[in-house]
Amino acid sequence: MTRAVSPVPPSPRGGERRGEGKHLTAFGPGKVILLGEHGVVYGHPALAAAISRGMRAWGVPSDSTSLEIPEGISAAHQEALERAFARAAKQARHPKISVHLESQLPLSMGLGSSGALAVAVSRVLLEAKSGAPAKTKDVEALALEMEKEFHGTPSGVDHTTSARGTMVLFKKGRATEVVAAKPVKVLVAMVGPRSSTKQTVGALRERQKRWPARYRRVFDQIGRLVGEGAAAARTGDLEALGDVMNMNHGLLSALGLSSPQIEDMVYRLRGLGALGAKLTGAGGDGGAVIGLFREPEPTVMKLRAQGVDCFASQLAGPRAL
Repeated sequence: MTRAVSPVPPSPRGGERRGEGKHLTAFGPGKVILLGEHGVVYGHPALAAAISRGMRAWGVPSDSTSLEIPEGISAAHQEALERAFARAAKQARHPKISVHLESQLPLSMGLGSSGALAVAVSRVLLEAKSGAPAKTKDVEALALEMEKEFHGTPSGVDHTTSARGTMVLFKKGRATEVVAAKPVKVLVAMVGPRSSTKQTVGALRERQKRWPARYRRVFDQIGRLVGEGAAAARTGDLEALGDVMNMNHGLLSALGLSSPQIEDMVYRLRGLGALGAKLTGAGGDGGAVIGLFREPEPTVMKLRAQGVDCFASQLAGPRAL
């Protein structure tokens, strides 16, 4: 059972606009941040990549612009979703379509669920209005408007990575694709619920304001690791990429962004053969941990048998036919 939310009242029936009357579907992939989370908020680079799981949106012709709110989301998430959709619908000039959602991503786990949702919804709204596939730059612009409702002042890395669907080196609103020489595959493991991104980021910001020089040195070092990691991905040096991930995690832990359950999973993945393992996203008291493996699938099967919620995803590089 879902509830329809319409940002504008139904308009009288009239001539069909171009693009309306079609059933549309779009996919927004989630993302992981391999290197550089939190520093990206302060203008440092981050290395991020789209994952195989994400958010799907589909639209059916309607008398007005509306969104079917999925069951099972909290009141706070529902309110933010309604605001974000109303904002996007207004920007897209209210195409006559009812948008439905299907998620493959857990909420608030650092996997870019809101950015993926924003990309999927933006593609449907834009295509419904124009009758043509939406351009990536237009999707990014509209998805950013939705992300502002979700996060206030987002860095932009989540929705940009989702819209591009690739591995990107992101800094200050600019994204450059990173073409990897070898397959870059990760295992993504969920370690439990976490506090909101705003709360985690806000606490870090307060510490950074209190000791700016000290924290600036750490962020500068993380920024250098991001550059080294992107170079390692381009040349196919997976051992170097894994080592950089391990170092990045150590610095994130020093910034107060880890927790016992995150540390336990990081060292668990390393013990199972991960070339590198670290938290991804905001971190804090829960969220997701990623491990870089040459072939993660056997470890996924082993961890699932032990009750761990996890999956594998190839982020970049050549794919098997």
